[in-house]
Amino acid sequence: MTISVGDKVPDAMLVRLGADGPEGVSVSTLTEGRTVVIFAVPGAYTGTCTTAHVPSYIRTKDTFKERGVEEIICVAVNDPFVMGAWGEMTGATEAGITMAGDPESTFTKAMGMEFSAPPAGLIDRSKRYAMLVVDGEIKVLNEEENPGLCEVSAGEGLLEDM
Repeated sequence: MTISVGDKVPDAMLVRLGADGPEGVSVSTLTEGRTVVIFAVPGAYTGTCTTAHVPSYIRTKDTFKERGVEEIICVAVNDPFVMGAWGEMTGATEAGITMAGDPESTFTKAMGMEFSAPPAGLIDRSKRYAMLVVDGEIKVLNEEENPGLCEVSAGEGLLEDM
């Protein structure tokens, strides 16, 4: 079942690279008592994710901050090493965007946002979406109709709906 606006964001353990290597962080820790943006992509290093989605949040990060967003988090069904390297390559890490892996697709499945595209080698991956979460509650949720699109889930698209 897909989650909706007004629902509490499901809790799951994500993994990011910390100073000493991989570290788990719960979605509840990232969202409770805070205003955050979470955007999810089908996979690190994939075309639209790399050329459109991540750059849209790098471009808009200052506007999100002005509107009270404390953290922007990118989630993909990848391991933390891939997410860390991808964050460095795209400039997302330098821009202050948190790159978090959902290696077992636990969060993605709890969101009801999983999909598979075997011909492209994408199994149990995430649909492309973005959401504004305030104190653990989903206030805005923008899901793309197709994982190759990056319009309503782009930084600019989410800002329009805030």
